Parts: sequence; C-alpha cells; structure tokens
Amino acid sequence: MRDLELGREPADYDVCTDARPGRVQALFPRSLAVGAKFGVILVVEEGSELNGSQVEVATFRSDIGYSDGRHPDHVVYSDTPREDVKRRDFTINGLLMDPSTGEVLDYVGGRADLRAGIVRAIGDPRLRFAEDKLRMLRAVRFAARFGFTIEPETMAAARAFAAQITQVSPERIREELTKLLTEGAARRGFELLDETGLLAFVLPDIARMKGVEQPPQFHPEGDVWIHTRLLLEKLPPHCSPALAWGVLLHDVGKPATFTPATGPGTRIRFNGHEEVGARMAENICRELRFSNENTEQIESLVANHMRFKDVKEMRPATLKRFVRLPRFDEHLELHRLDCLASHGSLENYTFVQQFLMETPPEKVYPPKLVTGDDLKSMGLKPGPRFREILLAVEEAQLEGRLQDRESALEFARSISQP
Repeated sequence: MRDLELGREPADYDVCTDARPGRVQALFPRSLAVGAKFGVILVVEEGSELNGSQVEVATFRSDIGYSDGRHPDHVVYSDTPREDVKRRDFTINGLLMDPSTGEVLDYVGGRADLRAGIVRAIGDPRLRFAEDKLRMLRAVRFAARFGFTIEPETMAAARAFAAQITQVSPERIREELTKLLTEGAARRGFELLDETGLLAFVLPDIARMKGVEQPPQFHPEGDVWIHTRLLLEKLPPHCSPALAWGVLLHDVGKPATFTPATGPGTRIRFNGHEEVGARMAENICRELRFSNENTEQIESLVANHMRFKDVKEMRPATLKRFVRLPRFDEHLELHRLDCLASHGSLENYTFVQQFLMETPPEKVYPPKLVTGDDLKSMGLKPGPRFREILLAVEEAQLEGRLQDRESALEFARSISQP
C-alpha cells in the first residue's frame, strides 16, 4: 500500500489474512511453507515453482520475544489486522487494503506520515529496534529512498541502539547496504548512516574517511569523506552492486596511507593507497559474505582505479591488457565518477573511450600465435621461463611486432636460447 499511496508501481504484493497457515496450504496445495513457523506461506502460481508469480501470505499475528534481535521466539495468531499491524516496523509500512472493497486500513497514522515525509516507528521505537536490529538500517534506507526525514524519537532510538547492529547477520547487513547504494539515493543514505551512528559499526573503515585531507590541486572538493559522498551522489539507480561498492571503497585505503605535506613544494600523499585499499576491500567483502565473483570485481575496481592517470603513457600492449580487465565498463565508469567528483577533467576517460572505439576487438583480444604445446615441441619444459616466453610473445603481438604464427614461433625460438 505504501508504494500505491506514493504513486509508485509496487515491486510485489503481500497478503495477510486471518486464515491459519494450514488453511492457506489447503486452499493452495502447491504452496511452500517457507516461514510456517512465523505464519508465512509462499503461494506459487500453478506450474511455476521456479520462475512464476509468487505471493507471500501471512496470518495475522503478534510476535512474542526476540532473543536473537532479529526473529520472534514464537508467534500468537490473531483474528484482526489491527493486532497484526502493531508488530510491524514503520507507520508507512503499516497500511493495508481490503481487496474486497478497496478500503485502505490505517491503524497507525501511516498515510499522514507519507504525506509529511516521515519515517516513524510504530509504537515505541526502542521496542521496535530491540525486537529487530535490522530495522535501524531499514529506517535509513526508506528515508533516503523516499527523501523522507526520520522522526526524532525514532532517530534517537537508532542512535541509542546503533552499536547493537552487529547482532544482525553479515548477509542481512550486506543486503540492506547494497539496496541503500543502488536505489538512487546513496549519498543521502550514507549521510543518514553517519547521523544515526550506524556507519561506525557497519563500515568503520568508511567512517575513518572523515577529516582526512587531500591535496587541493587534485581534490578541490575537500576531504576523502566529502569526495566519496560526491561519488555516491552520482551513482545511477539500479547500477550493479559491484560498481556501487567499488565507488564506496575506492579510496578506503587513504586514511591508512595519509602522509602530510612536509614543507614548501610538497603535498599530501597517499602512496600505495590503491593496493592497501584493495586488501581492505577484500576483507570487508569477506566479512559481509559477498560472493567470490563480486569480491574479486570490487577488489579489482579498487586496485586499478589509479591506473587511468597513466593511460596516455602506456605502451600499446599495457593499454590493451588494461582494457581487457573483466567488466572493464565498470572500471571506466568508476573513473568517470571519480573525475567528476574531484578535478572534473575527463581527458583520460575520453582517451580510453576513443581507444576502444577505434581499436578492433581482434587487436585487443588477438588469437594466440604460440601455445605451451609449441614450446614443449621445442624441447622446453614448463616452468617460470616457459611463462616468460609466452608473455614476451604476447607482448610483441599486442605491440604489433608479430603478425603471424611463423614469425611468432621464430621469435619464441630466439628468446628461448640460453
């Protein structure tokens, strides 16, 4: 109902009813008891368990006890929607619609808060957050997503309980933070994370960016925290999670590598911050249980983001290998946002774009002219030198010095001699 009231297309529809789970399953034999312990049944469209329409059907209930700070210890079913709404998180999420009449049921003032642009916990916010610590991150995400403010008592409760967010599983924290980064209001979301005190507990390495100065000739916008927020502001909605996290973490190594100016003619430096940041990014991704694929891409985005400053001086082979990085479009987009959030020059970005447009794919990804089997036939044994020869042949090929297999084999023979 919230999205309908806001004039938005709902992503999905949930149903709540006085029917007990057993009754729901009897009415829909192909349903799945994904949350039967909590009165939730997943009703699946006939013949479409894997990819068809699915609707969650929840029995009206009250939740009793939250020992783990996330799930109720047990539930008590009720016969009225009023009792069910009282257990929910925020007033704007407590609206129901009677499908038989179209009447909107609002027992908690949700419609007024939607009109006023307020995220307010239902009842006592301290109780709501004590029940489920993840609700603090959800309050931030909804406020950012809709451009709302967090009601003062709800904000105060979030600040009071912020340290307890670590009781939530890393997977759920990652999921909420990824949504915060990709729903189109990442900057506001992270500013609210900071205001609530949650940032220091979910991503302490990001919180450490505050107050870390940068050389003004390259970063006239200000410190690392300001720079990062400017990048977040430019993130497009629905971008890939890897790109979003790469943007967030690209300068995570700067606080640890900060070196102040030491006198006239010197400047602030962050030597090796990309290598340090890549290791930190990998650790953060592991802690938040990212997939190996996303971890590798996020780490690569952080490790390689400074290479764009050298693209005009790169040898052809080096540039070709650079643009062959997996999902290079995300590297290019991170560089573009990085420039726009600092000095504003897109000269190197344009140079790489031009190179990609003018260079045929077969020049960037040429077929191998010499293989390991070829080297074995020359009497060479696999080992470090073996790899060095293959790389030297590829280098010469990418440089345009080798055009065919015969010349490549001859080149390999010549450099294989002791």
